[in-house]
Amino acid sequence: MSAETNVTLPAKLYLCATPIGNMGDITLRVLETLKAAEVIFCEDTRNSGAMLSKLGIKKPLESCHEHNEAAAAERVMSLVRSGKPVAYVSDAGMPCISDPGERLVAACIENGIPFEVLPGASASLTAAIMSGLPTKRIFFAGFLPRENRERNELLAEIKRVKATVVLYESPYRVGATLKELLRVLGDRRAAVVREITKLHEEAVRGTVASLAERYAEDDPKGECVIVISGEGEAEAQAETLDELLMRLLRDGMSVKDAAKQAALIMDVSKSEAYARANELRDGL
Repeated sequence: MSAETNVTLPAKLYLCATPIGNMGDITLRVLETLKAAEVIFCEDTRNSGAMLSKLGIKKPLESCHEHNEAAAAERVMSLVRSGKPVAYVSDAGMPCISDPGERLVAACIENGIPFEVLPGASASLTAAIMSGLPTKRIFFAGFLPRENRERNELLAEIKRVKATVVLYESPYRVGATLKELLRVLGDRRAAVVREITKLHEEAVRGTVASLAERYAEDDPKGECVIVISGEGEAEAQAETLDELLMRLLRDGMSVKDAAKQAALIMDVSKSEAYARANELRDGL
């Protein structure tokens, strides 16, 4: 790709969404903006530098991460005041959404500095859709806090939410987090969506209990999003054994695994679920 562009940008801050895995997801608008910006601020200059290199873009890079965002905001505002268009990219996805950027936006608003948000790939929205859970209302929880008091307060809030809940988690903590969610929320429909837009993209659907068991000792690989039905949704969206087995089989699950998961969810014997899964598979 060529870094040349005929676009002239007004002096302002441009918060640019970047691909979360598949480089083909960068928008034409973001691409032209990154080519035309005088300076690009990055959450991590190494990661963003590698991405920009693939796009054929070579620009001055400066860092803006959670530890220096306040100082970086002053630098950004100074550049915009001097008439320069400035872009900001986080490591992947949309700045400000579980990524730095909030202080940049707040500083621009407080000081009358113009800024523009360029949308693009979103792991949270993509995962919510892939989960198959209701998307009319979505509660985005981001990463659960590590500090116990804040974590417990957020979990208590999530328990009362009547919307589909989306949260991010490290693959190394998915099993433990699902076990904790089961304890606090009770069993609900849920999904673990991983490697979104990448080669091994996968959505594993079931209940919090079945997923907690699946990942108790077998960590999923890659970046993960956990999606959980809202309070009261489990009953409203109840499935028959046949409907559940058909969904699991269509998702590519083996008869044995589909029967095991269905037995847990529907509280039936594994032998009954296995026999029915075999019958349904023959009709697919």
